[in-house]
Amino acid sequence: MDQLHWILLFSALLCLVRPLDASSGDADPIYKACVDQCEKTGCVGENCFQHCKFSSDGKSIDGPWYLQEPLYLRWKQWDCRSDCRYQCMLAREEEREQLGHKPVKYHGKWPFQRVYGIQEPVSVALSALNLAMQFHGWLSFFILLHYKLPLRPDKKTYYEYTGLWHIYGIFSMNSWFWSAVFHSRDVELTEKLDYSSAVALLGFSLIVAILRAFNVRDEAARVMVAAPLLAFVTTHILYLNFYQLDYGLNMKVCVIMGVVQLLVWAIWAGVTRHPSRWKLWLVVVGGGLAMLLEIYDFPPYRGFVDAHALWHATTIPLSYFWWSFIRDDVEFRTSSLLKKIK
Repeated sequence: MDQLHWILLFSALLCLVRPLDASSGDADPIYKACVDQCEKTGCVGENCFQHCKFSSDGKSIDGPWYLQEPLYLRWKQWDCRSDCRYQCMLAREEEREQLGHKPVKYHGKWPFQRVYGIQEPVSVALSALNLAMQFHGWLSFFILLHYKLPLRPDKKTYYEYTGLWHIYGIFSMNSWFWSAVFHSRDVELTEKLDYSSAVALLGFSLIVAILRAFNVRDEAARVMVAAPLLAFVTTHILYLNFYQLDYGLNMKVCVIMGVVQLLVWAIWAGVTRHPSRWKLWLVVVGGGLAMLLEIYDFPPYRGFVDAHALWHATTIPLSYFWWSFIRDDVEFRTSSLLKKIK
């Protein structure tokens, strides 16, 4: 049961991780005074921001149009307030370090160092690596099915869950793509896309878990299982995007889907004679250990690597073993079906 506890936390992670809106850093009167002064003058010490001389509608207040920020920065929505908060955060953290104080969060986030306008460069890079790992896993799955294993006379695969895992791969790659974008710049749009893709992935993973563990092969039965879950997940995503981004509700939904999904996989791994079930348990235990990084959160080392970034790093090898299990399942099921035919 301890393993079930950890895998539950691991699977629901993308839905549960949400920074708080208020933190001790942005409540600091020195920080607040710095931001207020910066928004009036456009400068923090020797650092000045030309777009602080423009109104919210983009019209010039003090200077010609060509002094506006270039497009590669404007698409990230780094405006006057964002830059003021960033520079005041760095200045305040430098002061706190000299006084021997530990870093604190500002507006729900640790004080990260930007790189070329990217908010959390290490998390972005690791999300991109996870995306590459998902693509590699899906591609190797495709090659195994269509070029290494025998096909039916109608050129279809013997494996009954081919289409499901193809869709799963697309959802996984989509989720990691928006994770990279979200860590690049945390704004309302990227946040909603990241949350929506994570919920969609978790919901479809639940469908795959039920269909594979219970060996549901009849199309009508699959529709009966998938239709209500797809309707629920779609409704929830629409609610988050167009009505209210309710973090508490989203957390509950993710936990419920995670509990059901993980119970299904864990029970199946415990009763099946699948030759590669040890890989499934490896992902379970590894995911649980990785979750310790989220529970014992710590500030970014040198402003770049925090606990969440390290969690992104651990999911890279876990993704490899997960897709390895899927490929083994393909070979196992195909071999079993061919033996029955012969």
